[in-house]
Amino acid sequence: MILFALDWAFILEKLILIAVVITVSLVVAMYATYVERKFAGFIQDRHGPNRAGPFGLLQPLADGIKLFFKEEIIPNNSNKLLFVLGPCLAMLTAMMTSAVIPWGGTVEMFGRNVTLQITDINIGILYVFGVVSIGVYGMMLGGWASNNKFSLMAALRGASQAISYELPMGLSLIALLMVSGTPMLGEITEQQVSGFWNIVYQPVGFLIFFVCALAECNRAPFDLPEAESELNMGYHQEYSSMKLGFFLFAEYINMFISCAIIATLFFGGYDIPFVDESTWSGGAAAIGGVLALMTKTFILILVFMWIRWTLPRFRYDQLMNLGWKSLIPLALLNMVATGAVILLTMKGN
Repeated sequence: MILFALDWAFILEKLILIAVVITVSLVVAMYATYVERKFAGFIQDRHGPNRAGPFGLLQPLADGIKLFFKEEIIPNNSNKLLFVLGPCLAMLTAMMTSAVIPWGGTVEMFGRNVTLQITDINIGILYVFGVVSIGVYGMMLGGWASNNKFSLMAALRGASQAISYELPMGLSLIALLMVSGTPMLGEITEQQVSGFWNIVYQPVGFLIFFVCALAECNRAPFDLPEAESELNMGYHQEYSSMKLGFFLFAEYINMFISCAIIATLFFGGYDIPFVDESTWSGGAAAIGGVLALMTKTFILILVFMWIRWTLPRFRYDQLMNLGWKSLIPLALLNMVATGAVILLTMKGN
């Protein structure tokens, strides 16, 4: 008999980190709805939520309680199993992408060096793409199982949009991987800590990735799956109570995680600009790194919101033309140019 010695301290460490990341993601998603409504009110010269609690800060809690106690409705002609599975799958995949993000450096706790990353697998970026691809099924299941033609049309739009914009997003990342030489997000961050941020080397790649992230999160001006004027509401039209809440939460969690990934890939991750963290003690450096990453992430979230309340929605043909006729050729050109520069640099050395 072969006995495997389990490192229970390591397992407990990872379980606690998973619980913290999930809790923070849910809280950020909840209050992102509040920030978006206040931000929209500022842009549109109105107040936004200001009745529930001081400055309206309890409005997300009020909305959550309302969703919990609303009537649970499942259409008679729907596929009940898939109808329930759709929002669960959307929520699950939204949370899974956070597993490979390095939220900070290493901190010493209880005599152990704890890395503030759930796992740094050697295919970190491929893992993110794989999970995001599975997330499309949540949208498709929700639209198809509802047995509603508007919901199905919205789900088909969302799936085709996600597939179309994953291609230029992947091509933009190939150029980034050519520069960094590794798909591990932890190593990519460490390279930026000791050198320049990747936005310096890949400005075009960042632009392509950012636009594709907007489309992947179904954010305006790419919110075609939720075009109320054409589809009544969208793929979650037949949903109510917390099943609807899961779809809405998944959208904001996806936005939060997407911004965290952008900050990690292009803006140094937990690196504090113009500061040498090596002179700090381990705990201070780790906390400062987490705050730096969260600050960069929140700035990107505000940019997402700014774009939503500024630009009008694309037509569907414009959406497809931008992805297939503009972003994919631009990503290919950027990849070829990056390869040429790397070859010339190697020859020069």
